[in-house]
Amino acid sequence: MGQQAGEQRAEGPYEYDRFGGRLPGDPVPDPGLGDAPRPRPADPDRRRISKARAFVRALPALLIVIGGCYDYFTPSDFTASPLFTAAPLVAAPLYSPRGTVLTGVAALAAVLTIHLRLGIVLNVGSVTEVVTVATAAVLAVLINLLVRRSDQRLASVREIAESAQRAVLPEPDERIAGFDVAARYEAAQADAFIGGDLYAVQDSPHGVRLVVGDVRGKGMGAVAAVAVVIGAFREAAEQEATLEAVAQRLERALAREGTRREGLDAFEGFTTAVLAEIPHGDEAVRIVNRGHPPPLLLHADGTLVLLAAEDPALPLGMGELGSWPDRAVEAGFPKGATLLLHTDGLSEARDERGEFYDPAARLAGRLFPGPDALLAALAQEVRRHTGGGTTDDMALLAVRRP
Repeated sequence: MGQQAGEQRAEGPYEYDRFGGRLPGDPVPDPGLGDAPRPRPADPDRRRISKARAFVRALPALLIVIGGCYDYFTPSDFTASPLFTAAPLVAAPLYSPRGTVLTGVAALAAVLTIHLRLGIVLNVGSVTEVVTVATAAVLAVLINLLVRRSDQRLASVREIAESAQRAVLPEPDERIAGFDVAARYEAAQADAFIGGDLYAVQDSPHGVRLVVGDVRGKGMGAVAAVAVVIGAFREAAEQEATLEAVAQRLERALAREGTRREGLDAFEGFTTAVLAEIPHGDEAVRIVNRGHPPPLLLHADGTLVLLAAEDPALPLGMGELGSWPDRAVEAGFPKGATLLLHTDGLSEARDERGEFYDPAARLAGRLFPGPDALLAALAQEVRRHTGGGTTDDMALLAVRRP
């Protein structure tokens, strides 16, 4: 090819010759093995978190041991009652009910044993300390039961959320019309399962059709728009003869939805989306882009092509601002190549210095055993790039021609 990395070709897509460490003509790694990075030691942050968790779980026992030593080796006027009292209270949110009870019993037994050895069991201060520790142990058991009940409710909510995600955003089959398919949704909010990003794959008489999109906004309004887009896409993918007609059907569906929405979304609701079509029997792919990050095409030799739109169009739901006819961009999609569609949660992920994650620069020149491995590597690299603190959801969809 002879072009420099990141240089625009004479027409249409952008092609990257070297970002992954190989020049044209260099030997290509075995595609079956993948061009994965060498194993690295465990993430230091994860090691620190693991050590902190281990220390916290051992803290109740440490408090009892330290309190016992303090009470035994200091004059009777000094007391370690706060340490014995804290032990079962610390155990309450961490341990099982049985573990919490055993911690309270151990703290109470340690107090009584030390007082018996020192011969001060019947002192007023000793009795007060025993009663205080016993009260803390009972309260710890009650706290543990409340925490367990809250955990059960949270687990129920998580199960409902997962069911809602599967209903609104179902996972595509691993194999569709002879293609290997993988999808991944990474929510920015902890314990969230669904948001404004979407993806769908549909086999149709006209070929395998795909959509990846990002709805403006958050919350249930965005989820409702996701359901509208996916429902309209599945119907249009079966019925419409061209990919451009599918985009127009999505436009009309969102326009109808906008008339039923209230507040700001009724005036500013839109969805960026990219649609793709892989015709049966042709080693080609067609792309219609509606204000979305362009897809990437990873060839079997590591070459990466950016499928940028020649005539950028407005996002879906903004048709009243102007009418630009959709024009599909066509590119070759040979055997062994992988098509990657993603939302801006990938391309706009920032590190601590504010630098964006560049998927084209990171992926060019690399090989992966399959779509699953590609998406897993991307998710891991984005987490590493952002330090685990992403601010936007990320939807990924990869299709490989075997």
